[in-house]
Amino acid sequence: MRDLKIPGERHPEKAHRPDNAQPKKPSWIRVRAPGGEGYNATHKIMREHGLPTVCEEAGCPNVGECWTRGHATMMIMGEICTRGCTFCNVATGRPDALDAFEPGRVAHAVQKLGLKHVVITSVDRDDLEDGGAEHFAQTIRAIRHRSPESTIEILTPDFLKCAPEVLEVVVEARPDVFNHNLETVPGLYPTVRPGARYFHSLRLLQRVKELDPSMFTKSGIMVGLGEDRQGVLQAMDDMRSADIDFLTIGQYLQPSPKHHAVERFVEPDEFKSYEKAAYGKGFLMVSATPLTRSSFHAGDDFERLRVARAAKLAKV
Repeated sequence: MRDLKIPGERHPEKAHRPDNAQPKKPSWIRVRAPGGEGYNATHKIMREHGLPTVCEEAGCPNVGECWTRGHATMMIMGEICTRGCTFCNVATGRPDALDAFEPGRVAHAVQKLGLKHVVITSVDRDDLEDGGAEHFAQTIRAIRHRSPESTIEILTPDFLKCAPEVLEVVVEARPDVFNHNLETVPGLYPTVRPGARYFHSLRLLQRVKELDPSMFTKSGIMVGLGEDRQGVLQAMDDMRSADIDFLTIGQYLQPSPKHHAVERFVEPDEFKSYEKAAYGKGFLMVSATPLTRSSFHAGDDFERLRVARAAKLAKV
């Protein structure tokens, strides 16, 4: 049996990579160790329903704060990804078969946690003909059935190897926010995200808007991977060309010596300058801080996103 707690078995594609030094984190990156009553209650609900979370699988630094508030980003379709991105801590390999009962378990957990806003993500499933599109749709419908007042945000794979029509299956299930992360600037894709294609990901988000102009779209990148400022600004322009509403920018943190190196720690003032530039380019919502992650404060940000759109429409 494969043991995903052993690094060599968790990331076999990285086992023979040379080690990259892990620099000491600056003061603005450090967070308190998770724990406490709220954290433990969320952990218990996730385990009772057999649900992995990207908070744990990706080693998110914000897990303590989010779980204490009863927020967790649930990861569907298993814990093993068919891709091997050099920045990512999710296990790589051949996934297990889909669990037909998972959408119901996710919906039950959302109801039990009393979530007003839920974020659902997944591993890449290149082994499936539809990339897991129908499973996403079933999960959205199950949550709607059990918790009709909850708003739903999905963070999807790119469906790169699927027919274009599979995207319609997900959009027709009517999530409130459709998120797909570009992760980095196009010049770094061969080393950071070798299994993906930058312009395919952009086109995916653009098609969501074409299929349903009322649906909020969202994407994010990491900085500190070796990009320069001009590359970040160009990525912003590309996203606005695809009519993306919400941009997130956060600091890349290296999960292990076998992962892509941290080229530098971007200072908070630089994040503020990115935020200012992004709003100037027309994004409705921007979150740009060292600890920003796609689902961090997602519920609060969604409310601000709705307010921003209403204000924009009022000016028209």
